[in-house]
Amino acid sequence: MAHVLKQLTETLEARRNSDPESSYVAALHHKGLNKILEKVGEEATETILAAKDAELSGDNSNLIYETADLWFHTLVMLSHQGEDYQSVLKELERRFDLSGLDEKASRKTQID
Repeated sequence: MAHVLKQLTETLEARRNSDPESSYVAALHHKGLNKILEKVGEEATETILAAKDAELSGDNSNLIYETADLWFHTLVMLSHQGEDYQSVLKELERRFDLSGLDEKASRKTQID
């Protein structure tokens, strides 16, 4: 499925500098990081609510839809910061041989 992320990244980059009047992605970039972060937060909240609804109803369709929106807006955020999905995949790959508890503990020592 990495080809889907690659294609989406290419599309996001192509639309980044398009006319904000004709491209949603360009409009987000034009409005700046705060607007993009607002959308990421909004989509995260909608994803959380969809997960709660799915737990009750047993229907995950809206959860999948909202997660796709969250991923999309997260990719826009990464693009705005000069990154893409590959950076995230590399970080996830780095964590394969690391216990989640150990990884979390290492973040605490890095902050201190």
